[in-house]
Amino acid sequence: MSTTVDREHLAGLLAREQVAATTANPRSQAAYQRAEHLFGRVPMTWMNKNAGPFPLYLQGARGARVTDIDGHGYVDFCLGDTGAMAGHSPQAVAEAIEQRYRVQGGATAMLPTEDAEWVGAELTRRFGLPRWSFSLTATDANRWAIRLARAVTGRSKILVNSYSYHGSVDESLIVVGPDGTGVARPGNVGAPCDVTVTSRVAEFNDLEGLERELAFGDVAAVLMEPALTNIGIVLPEPGYLDGVRELTRRYGTLLINDETHTFSAGPGGATALWGLSPDILTIGKAIGGGVPAGGYGLSAELADRLLGRDDLDLVDMGGVGGTLAGNALSIAATRATLEHVLTDDAFDRMCALSERFHDGVRDQIAAHGLPWSVSRLGARSEYRFADPAPRTGTESAACADAALEDFLHLYLANRGVLLTPFHNMALMCPDTTEADVDAHTALFTAALDELAG
Repeated sequence: MSTTVDREHLAGLLAREQVAATTANPRSQAAYQRAEHLFGRVPMTWMNKNAGPFPLYLQGARGARVTDIDGHGYVDFCLGDTGAMAGHSPQAVAEAIEQRYRVQGGATAMLPTEDAEWVGAELTRRFGLPRWSFSLTATDANRWAIRLARAVTGRSKILVNSYSYHGSVDESLIVVGPDGTGVARPGNVGAPCDVTVTSRVAEFNDLEGLERELAFGDVAAVLMEPALTNIGIVLPEPGYLDGVRELTRRYGTLLINDETHTFSAGPGGATALWGLSPDILTIGKAIGGGVPAGGYGLSAELADRLLGRDDLDLVDMGGVGGTLAGNALSIAATRATLEHVLTDDAFDRMCALSERFHDGVRDQIAAHGLPWSVSRLGARSEYRFADPAPRTGTESAACADAALEDFLHLYLANRGVLLTPFHNMALMCPDTTEADVDAHTALFTAALDELAG
């Protein structure tokens, strides 16, 4: 295969796959057409991010398998874009939910449960932060962490990396513009103010750019993923994360590690794998085994400083909590997930499978002479249409190819394999098998053969 893809040939292949998807999924198509009372015809607008003319509708899911309402089964490497990293409906979590909700009763009562201390202690074991509080989403964990950082530092701005992902946090929707300064991320909806009023931005892997922004002296916290994920995996270069920690300390800025996606790196995420020492750590999605759950951890010194401030309303209207946060059902599910499903041993197996996935993709990219790359972060692997692999978020965004992504995603889905629809990410869960990985490799190879014409 040549190092470029014939665009006319690609367009023909994509059109063929779209017709095949429509023909094979009449029930999903009909359900989508009937959904007149949903904004965008879906429960959440991002569900329209799919390669076909309409989304597939869920019938059921178990482990690493999904079934749609047309009766098709799929090997699921999307896993709810990390939300189902424990697998779909793991038995231990299902039993914990039943025990809490049906047997004991009481999903939410504004009362703590003993499970919460167990979860806090386990998160401390895994990530090192000794004090924890819980939310329902990682977005809220990030929002509350930002409030705490501003309160304790007296500074107003938050610094993020260009094209990092922190949910729908307003302060994070900033990227490095063509002239090197921060601009609103394209497509930002209903921003409350110009994002440059609240935020600063630096490229991932750029310590010089980070120091330039921190030198203004107005940054309360650097909110970052230890590796970029949602724009494609961008791994830290040697010394970069140590440099970030040194610079944040030098300039009196707190460091927040968002491990929501980088939890794939291992049982303690990238923080444990790479020996990081953030002041705050946020996490969500996977820890609840599919039940909404999130949280943030604080260093002991920071927790004591905050609790010592009698001017901060931390128990009522101070903006760092929600009525359902830390509810008994979410905490029970989180305990079951951490205690019985996403265990240290499970991560060993998941990471080995991801390595197998990575190697299969790498070998086929090389065999077909493509200028692509594949990166791995523990149980998570992803291919990008660039070689070498991008080293910044902006570089990663620039190598996106919507038509090529749609073809690959739809080719795989039409043959029983699902990738994350936002990008070319594959995640392993405890129920993923070598046969699942090899099925993807075989289909990926066949897709490349077709692209070669």
